[in-house]
Amino acid sequence: MNPASFAAEMQTATGWHTPVPTGHPAASLLSARAVRERCAVVMAAVENGRSSFFQWNDAALPTAAAYVAETIRHDYPDLDVPYHSRWRHFEAGGIDRWQALSTHIDVSDPLERARVAIDLVVPSVLLDAGAGPDWHYTEQRSGQTHGRSEGLALASLALFESGALSADPSHPLRSDASALSALATSMLAEVFQVSERNPLVGLQGRTSLLRRLGEVMAATPRVFGSPARLGNLADYLVNHASSGVIQAEFVLDTLLRAFGPVWPGRISLEGVSLGDCWPHPALDDGLLPFHKLTQWLCYSLLEPLEDAGLQVAGIDRLTGLPEYRNGGLLLDTGVIRPRSPAFFTTEWQVDSPPIVEWRALTVIGLDRLANAVREVLGVDAASFSLPKVLQGGTWSAGRRIAAQLRSGGLPPLRIVSDGTVF
Repeated sequence: MNPASFAAEMQTATGWHTPVPTGHPAASLLSARAVRERCAVVMAAVENGRSSFFQWNDAALPTAAAYVAETIRHDYPDLDVPYHSRWRHFEAGGIDRWQALSTHIDVSDPLERARVAIDLVVPSVLLDAGAGPDWHYTEQRSGQTHGRSEGLALASLALFESGALSADPSHPLRSDASALSALATSMLAEVFQVSERNPLVGLQGRTSLLRRLGEVMAATPRVFGSPARLGNLADYLVNHASSGVIQAEFVLDTLLRAFGPVWPGRISLEGVSLGDCWPHPALDDGLLPFHKLTQWLCYSLLEPLEDAGLQVAGIDRLTGLPEYRNGGLLLDTGVIRPRSPAFFTTEWQVDSPPIVEWRALTVIGLDRLANAVREVLGVDAASFSLPKVLQGGTWSAGRRIAAQLRSGGLPPLRIVSDGTVF
């Protein structure tokens, strides 16, 4: 049997596009534990002076923690902070758009509500890579104009509401594999209001990512059913819960295996794509995973799953998100110090060694900063989980300090984005 035929037979037998059996060399890298443990190795190398790129300035951590705590108290004076997730962006400008949309869903079936929420939020998260400083989106209903993450959220919501992601015109609020795999770049450009005067970074890359998503879904009936629908992920997770409880790590592991083949041109091990994983010499095998967008997606599934009646346990076992707001905060507060001023003026590729190392420091730095912030606020990890620190604090504080330091709120570093990483 030729390799292609064997691979097709394996897909049919397992129900996964790319099976990752126990003991496969990629399996140990597809987890939040791998992210945290391997980033800790890089942090140790930096703290021991073995980095030519950065220094870790622990003395600046209390000042950074105070700044984050101040941001939290300003935005959430009662400290009732929601999860850091895509749902916050759907509330931009003080409008609860999901609540309005959900009036069109059968409220007597909480699982169907969760399915629709997943149908919406998965493509929206995958479209959430940096838009660039020049793009914006104007919402027709409200007249509000937003850029960056909020603008991308509202544009993706409009794409979803249009029915462009559904294969069934009588049920427009769905994301089906056949519709995703046929999505045209021109459709995305039209809905996202892209033009020469309103350029969106990585437009083609975003479209290709959604098309690839549809192809991978169709080849993963174990998770997405047949015909494949993103919302069927809710059924898969409910069926794998124990007494109504599901572990956050299991949710993430499922997402990493189900969506791993979607990412283009990434490192792979014996046929399994490692996704957001990059080379770094501090690791024995040279492989450093982050899984940023997938963890962002996992955080964004918490509310739909809770609405479906599940309790999601072990949320703090996920990691902070190594991107330009969280990581920019650590640079702007001097917690992470580049050894060369050229770091701030160079245009870096996502796989550049300094960017990979900065992201690793960000993951561990967020753990340390979260503990320091909780101490300032007088709360504990049980009541103030990492997603709350991210939402109330580090992400917002990263944006806030960027606006104070630079015109237009630009991040402190320059990264060339293809629309699939940041």
